[in-house]
Amino acid sequence: MSNGVIITPGLADGALKRPEQSTDVYEQAQAFRNERRATRARSLIAVALMGLAFMTIAGQLIRLAMNGQTEQRISISAPLATAFARPDIIDRHGRLMASDIVMESLVADPQSVLDQQEIADKLATVLPDLDKKGVLNALADRTKRFAWIRRRLSDAEAQKVHDLGLPGLDFRPELRRSYPLGRSAGHALGFVNIDNKGLQGIERYLDKRESVEPVHGPTLSARAPLRLSLDVAVQFAVEDELAEAMRRYSAAAAVGLIMDVNNGEIVAAASIPGLDPIVTMDRFDKNRIDRLASGTYELGSVFKAFTAALAFEDGVDPRARIDVPPKLEVEHYQISDSHPAEGPLTISDIFLRSSNVGSAMLALHSGQQRQKAFLEKLGLTTPMATEAGSIARASPPKRWGDIETVTISYGHGLAVAPLQFAAASATLINGGHRIKPTFLRKVGRSAGHTERVIAPETSQFIRRLMRDNVASKGGTGWRADVPGLEVGGKTGTAEIPGKGGYQAKSVIASFLGAFPMNKPRYLTLVCLFEPQGNRETNGKITADRNAAPTTGRIIARVSPMLGFLPE
Repeated sequence: MSNGVIITPGLADGALKRPEQSTDVYEQAQAFRNERRATRARSLIAVALMGLAFMTIAGQLIRLAMNGQTEQRISISAPLATAFARPDIIDRHGRLMASDIVMESLVADPQSVLDQQEIADKLATVLPDLDKKGVLNALADRTKRFAWIRRRLSDAEAQKVHDLGLPGLDFRPELRRSYPLGRSAGHALGFVNIDNKGLQGIERYLDKRESVEPVHGPTLSARAPLRLSLDVAVQFAVEDELAEAMRRYSAAAAVGLIMDVNNGEIVAAASIPGLDPIVTMDRFDKNRIDRLASGTYELGSVFKAFTAALAFEDGVDPRARIDVPPKLEVEHYQISDSHPAEGPLTISDIFLRSSNVGSAMLALHSGQQRQKAFLEKLGLTTPMATEAGSIARASPPKRWGDIETVTISYGHGLAVAPLQFAAASATLINGGHRIKPTFLRKVGRSAGHTERVIAPETSQFIRRLMRDNVASKGGTGWRADVPGLEVGGKTGTAEIPGKGGYQAKSVIASFLGAFPMNKPRYLTLVCLFEPQGNRETNGKITADRNAAPTTGRIIARVSPMLGFLPE
């Protein structure tokens, strides 16, 4: 042993012998190197396979891109239909008149439908008015994944369809406008389309003032309700009495209105037959037009209130007696009264007797220019609108000469919408202030006032005439009287123009009323279209026999609701 090194015989000089422990370490290192080589090989194989997969996908994409597709096509299971969430509509006391509700709509996936004819036939058993041909057309295109079958089913209808168990059908919740009062106030409320967008009436007003919100799905509006001036209870009473009057006098239609003369608030607005906002066919029924605002008519002797007011404004002394002849000739036309006067008449006498000849003489005294300007000043001949929409524009004569001045003085020759006539008449009653009619609840009784257009004394004079016309048995309106309420008013019976001239047996019978006349608050207007005579009216069709008593019944019924009890 030299320096700790063992020399082993038989080995070359300098060769070293590894100890046993060193041999084990060497073998472990070699095994590690082999394992690492294997892992690297497996990783390379995995990367190669992934690269091959990506190359395959890329090749497929290139093949599809070069396969002649010239336009981009996107397939979706259902369209994103935009609807509109609408706030509630309530009456002046907070009672609900219109609201959104969630309803199920029936949809289909044409690709999942097994038998199109079976779908149409079985659906028709639970939906009798279903358009089977339309369903077949909707399901015919197998490339589509969505088709509307029926929008907004009732809960009962949806359950019946569900129970059929037809493959390919499904339900989708949507908003639908609901009108719990049915046809009551339907013309004023208006209606919406299939997507809940307002088309007419107050509903359209909501859209114009941007009170609706576009939504996807059944999302209810969080906006505050729109409060109207209408009173649901008063509205129902007016409609009920008008329907009874139509039955009693065999009338074709009827109109009724109650308005606050101080601020223009419309408390009730009725046109019978009414319109149900959710019944589509009602919108196209000519018998269901809104005669209160959408039609213009010659209303007859109710216009004599304007004639008397103009005469008073022009300085005719109410005590002065005017020689009123039995007949008056104007431009080769003869004007006469059914009951000619037997002596001179005052303005009051002309009004109470409803004399056409006397009214004609008063109008000629003022002249056509003054008459035209006066009616325009009251707002009778100028364009007018409410939140429910535009009011049909008045139809003045193309030529406004002496004969037109005469006929207009007693309500012929100038056709107006009853609502516009009522708004102009309110000026005669409220002290002379011109008002704008409104369906919105106002704050304060004078909120609707504009400028004063006639003297307070003129308004006071007309109020006295209207009260005398009802309180006196000599007046034409005594059948409208309600004991203890001081009702005032004026009758009007206008022949309806037709082929060959005016039709003597076809009239519009009207009554313009107001109460209480000592301090007027409410104006009423009733128009009966083509009433017939009966035993109660002694065969007559004039307004004093039908429109006047109808007004009396309405006022007696609604006055307690409006805070007025007979004294």
